[in-house]
Amino acid sequence: MNALKEIEDFALLNKIPILLPESRVVLQKLTKELKSSSNILEIGTAIGYSGCLMLLNSPKSNLTTIEKNSNMVKIAKNNFKKLNLCSRVNILQGDATEILKDLNKKCDFIFLDGSKSQYVHQLPFLINLMTDNAIIMADNVLFRGMVLAENPINKKYKTIINNLRKFIEEVKNNNNLKSEILNIGDGLMIIKKI
Repeated sequence: MNALKEIEDFALLNKIPILLPESRVVLQKLTKELKSSSNILEIGTAIGYSGCLMLLNSPKSNLTTIEKNSNMVKIAKNNFKKLNLCSRVNILQGDATEILKDLNKKCDFIFLDGSKSQYVHQLPFLINLMTDNAIIMADNVLFRGMVLAENPINKKYKTIINNLRKFIEEVKNNNNLKSEILNIGDGLMIIKKI
């Protein structure tokens, strides 16, 4: 697992946010529980760290991952290569909300970790892509504690906070979904299709 540690060190050195340790534990647990040959979708590849974790924990699954930043895509490809995972990864470069409109591959697990202000806009597409009993793990839903805070929102984060609140509300009001928010890391929402 030296390659995984290298990716962690690279992220730290270059100030690239990757999964917080507590969130990583949940992601690993959920992907270990997947049936073999599951389809995983990830929104927000970044340097491929979480994608590598998911594939290592679900050895027969395939990953489709979406990333807007071309530099990140290059780094991610290299990281998947280091861990011999390329044959199970399809990286789509571009705006995730736009790509999701045309995606039609059903998914057993979705890791939502892209632009936080887009979660609410991406939700309808993600629900359409979920197989029966599929799970979405949405990261950073409490956004530094600001989503639950009652004090005025910092202007800089207003759109993100308001959209995350709408996202949480839409999930909770959807009768086809069951969800829980884990107050770990930066807030995780586990959403199950029922």
